[in-house]
Amino acid sequence: MSVLVVLEERGGKVSRTSWEAAAAALRLAPAQEITAVVVGARTEPLAAEAAAKVFGKVVRVEHPLLAHYTSDGYCAALHQLIQKESPTQVVFPHTYQVRDYAPALACRSGQTLIGDVIEIGDGPVFTRQLMQGRLNGSYRHAGAGPCFLSVQAGAFRADLPDAAAATPIETFSPSIDAAQIRTKPGEPFRGSAQTVDLGSAQLIVSVGRGIREAENISLVQDLATALGAELAASRPICDNGWLPMERQVGSSGQSVAPKLYLAVGISGAIQHLVGMKGSQCIVAINKDPDAPIFEVADYGIVGDLFEVVPALTEAVKAAKQ
Repeated sequence: MSVLVVLEERGGKVSRTSWEAAAAALRLAPAQEITAVVVGARTEPLAAEAAAKVFGKVVRVEHPLLAHYTSDGYCAALHQLIQKESPTQVVFPHTYQVRDYAPALACRSGQTLIGDVIEIGDGPVFTRQLMQGRLNGSYRHAGAGPCFLSVQAGAFRADLPDAAAATPIETFSPSIDAAQIRTKPGEPFRGSAQTVDLGSAQLIVSVGRGIREAENISLVQDLATALGAELAASRPICDNGWLPMERQVGSSGQSVAPKLYLAVGISGAIQHLVGMKGSQCIVAINKDPDAPIFEVADYGIVGDLFEVVPALTEAVKAAKQ
C-alpha cells in the first residue's frame, strides 16, 4: 500500500489544511509508505518544509507551466505522477483549488472523488457529511486503481510528527505542452477580507444566543482576553450583527481546530458543530443539561453563564499572577 498526499502552498508555506490531509493519510498507511507531493515551477522551499516531516519521501512536481495554477496543468502533471507511482490512495485537502481540479483528475484515472471526508475507519471506510451535517454517509472504494479523497478542514489534527532524519526528495518533470492549458491563470481565489484567522487560533472562546443581548458579549470578551484567546460566535450572534461575520464558526462560517474551544451559551446546532468538531479539547457552558453541545464536549459545565463566566475569568486571572 502507498499513499500520495498533495500539499498546497499558502503564503509561501505548506497550508494547515495540507498538514491535516497528511494526518489523514497516516490513517491509511505507515509514514514510510506516504509520499508528499508539492507542485509548481520552483518548489524547493515547500519540499524542504515537507521533508522535515515524517514521510517516506517528498516529490517535487516541477514544470514552467505549473508556475501558476491551472486545472489543466495540475491534472496533466499529477495524472502522470500517479501513473508512475501507482498509489493505493491519493489524498487532498478539501480546498477551492482541489474542488476545481481533483474531480477531473479522478475521472481521468477512471475513478471518482470521495470529497470532504471527516473520518477514516477500518476497511478503509470514508465518512462524509450530508445535508449540512445532519447525516453521515459511509463510502468504500471499489474496483482497480487508486482511491481519490479530499479531507474536510478541521476534521484531522495537523500535528504530523517531525522526521528523525531528512526525508529524501525526488524531482518529477511531467510532459506538458502549452496547448494543453485551455485556461488563463488569474488571481487565486480569496474569501471576503478577514481581520482574524480563526482557523489558525490555538485558543477560542465562542459565544452563542445564550448571551441574550449584544451588551453582554463583553462578559465573554473578558474571558477570552484573560485566556489570550480569539473571540468567536455561532451564527445567530453574527446574523444579529453583534459580532462581525468573520468571527462565525460553523458550516457557513469558518472551520476551526484549536487546542481549546470554549463554547459559552451555545446549544450545539449541527451547523455549528460541523465547524468546530476537530478541536482538541471542547469545554461547554450551558444551563440546559440536555443541550447537544454536551454530546461533543470533553468537559461540560451546567450552569448560568452569567455566574460561571465571571468566576472563570477571575480564576484565570488569579492563576496567571
